[in-house]
Amino acid sequence: MSRIGETFASLKRLGRGGFIPFVVAGDPDLATTERLLIELAAAGANIIELGVPFSDPVADGKVIQRASERALRNGVTLRDALSCVSHIKLHIDVPIVLFSYFNPLLQFGEEQLAGKAGVDAVLVTDLIPEEAEWWTQTLLGQGLDPIFLVAPTTSDERLAYIAQQARGFIYAVSRAGVTGARDQMTRDAEALVKRVRAVSDLPVAVGFGISTPEQVRLVWRFADAAVVGSAIVREIETLDNSPDLVKRVGEFARSLVAPAS
Repeated sequence: MSRIGETFASLKRLGRGGFIPFVVAGDPDLATTERLLIELAAAGANIIELGVPFSDPVADGKVIQRASERALRNGVTLRDALSCVSHIKLHIDVPIVLFSYFNPLLQFGEEQLAGKAGVDAVLVTDLIPEEAEWWTQTLLGQGLDPIFLVAPTTSDERLAYIAQQARGFIYAVSRAGVTGARDQMTRDAEALVKRVRAVSDLPVAVGFGISTPEQVRLVWRFADAAVVGSAIVREIETLDNSPDLVKRVGEFARSLVAPAS
């Protein structure tokens, strides 16, 4: 069983839902990213998604697009993101999912990725499952979990196909469209999780649009974990010049998983 699998097994034994925060490597800079990853682990993250900045992040909303732009202006690359992971692994033991578009991975080279990954899983947002079997086998050969996205618009046939390739967990997109915080969760997310469970025993994490403690607790009622991305990245953007940025992002993360009063 992979480290991600062990994490979800432990959460299940404890009867708890998982918390998966997302940040972009190099936003606002690499040194701060390293401190943020350590702080998020201390704040209760069970798994962390680290985004690789990309010039054309078509699956992302404006908040994460701006974060990618800031990181790219800093010259941050996939190699830098992997170095960041290597550094923080000395301080935390939380599994890391590399969240990337395929082009940076292709340019970097799968052999280099194998030797320098340091991550536990890879989610490629723009690699369709029908063309991903060779990639899946490459990751599995390196001991990495291939993570796949599914959406409310994904057919049952395609869900079953993705379930055959996925490892670690399946990432259920709460609604059609790009990333971004929303005021309300739709019923589509719960229906999608039920459909995934019909074809897979893997844990299911729900993301896209989760931004409040209430929404996190709602997701925990029907899924194994909640992914919070844009809301955290927005906090980083708002606090960009604050000397307390890391501390205050940590406080925000803690508020998301705090028990209801």
